[in-house]
Amino acid sequence: MVETTTETALQQTGVRLTPQRLAIAGVLAQTGKETSAQELYERVRRKHAYIGRATVFRSLDRLVSAGLAQRLERPGHVSAYIWCEPGHHHHLICTTCRTVEDLDEGAVAPLAETIARQRGFRVDHATLDFYGECRTCASRHPRGRAVVRRAAR
Repeated sequence: MVETTTETALQQTGVRLTPQRLAIAGVLAQTGKETSAQELYERVRRKHAYIGRATVFRSLDRLVSAGLAQRLERPGHVSAYIWCEPGHHHHLICTTCRTVEDLDEGAVAPLAETIARQRGFRVDHATLDFYGECRTCASRHPRGRAVVRRAAR
């Protein structure tokens, strides 16, 4: 099921379909978590031993350029990647289990409107990734302080 939608997404964005690229995109889409290029390479190699590390890196660059993947920075300057469905959206990234959830543009639009109104800044586009704990991970321990607090007025 994922490979069909992955193939469709590749076609819709004009990414040239190759067996290697389809395999790499399929594995990235199936993970549902942010993953490093090395981790992705190791997962791809389990089913497709003929795919080399350089092919994974080149394919990731192409997927990022096409808007089907996003590069994130992990601590220690290690890049991680997440699959992005076609269309613009933002992400909620759990720092505990590494799951990634899409956040609809409508959730962020009021923020962009506020910035435009208060600062006189014309927002062309925005990319927001919220890092924290998902509901499942947060429920495993006592409630702590929120990381983001409202600024004092």
